[in-house]
Amino acid sequence: MLKRSILIENKASISSKNLQLVIKTELRDTTIPIEDIGFLIIDNSEVSISINAMNLLVENNTALIICGQNHLPNGLFLSLNSHNIQQEIFKHQLEASVPLKKQLWQYTVIEKIKNQGQLLERISGVNNPLNHFASKVLSGDSSNMEGVAAAHYWKAFFDFKFKRERFGDYPNNFLNYGYAILRAATARALSGSGLLNTLGIHHKSKYNAFALADDIMEPFRPLVDEKVFELMQSFEEQELNTKLKAEILTILTRTVYFEGEKSTLMVALQKTASSLQHCYYGKLKRINYPKLWN
Repeated sequence: MLKRSILIENKASISSKNLQLVIKTELRDTTIPIEDIGFLIIDNSEVSISINAMNLLVENNTALIICGQNHLPNGLFLSLNSHNIQQEIFKHQLEASVPLKKQLWQYTVIEKIKNQGQLLERISGVNNPLNHFASKVLSGDSSNMEGVAAAHYWKAFFDFKFKRERFGDYPNNFLNYGYAILRAATARALSGSGLLNTLGIHHKSKYNAFALADDIMEPFRPLVDEKVFELMQSFEEQELNTKLKAEILTILTRTVYFEGEKSTLMVALQKTASSLQHCYYGKLKRINYPKLWN
């Protein structure tokens, strides 16, 4: 079932009744079945939410996202009991060998660079060297081809001088919002597969609670880049507003392609996360990433 993404930007009171989420604002009351919600994004400091509603949301594996004063996602609540054999899965994840993690990261970087190259070609209509860069990725990406590809990618992506920075100028704010949503969606999928988000295959910062999500989201980043590029062609606004945020959220229902079937991004992330779990069990040698374009 396709899950809903709910964005709340106005003052509201959120509670629950009969497994329904009840959202009360000055204008109206809205009731939504909690089982239908994949993401609840709260972007107003005057929103109140009951503990019971929060518990029901996380039990349903809903990603509850809290935005900060800059209106970018700042916190994420996920279920700690999302899988019935979670301890066993954690054990396999913790015992994963270094060669396996290097192999998984190599394939992840290859998929990311290929997707970046494909998007560049779709936008410009011109061939680019990113497929060549992808072919040069070594185990663990020891030669940092990800960085080499990124330097070329961002230089060619826009028709103006642009530097990709977390706190940089427009359209960095659009990209940051999209990546934060993608990160939350990836974390939700990994948690749903019983995996420990804190333990990455490449990202290792002791301050990063979502290192694994930061790893697995990499090949999906071009979906955010594509959406931001489209918005820049259609809207003159350089600051995020409700309409633009809603547009960026549509990436979660964007169609991607596995062999022989279509899938929404939200469902695809679950399949990718499940394949990673199988890699830790030794049942698969590669993470199953979808094609972003058919």
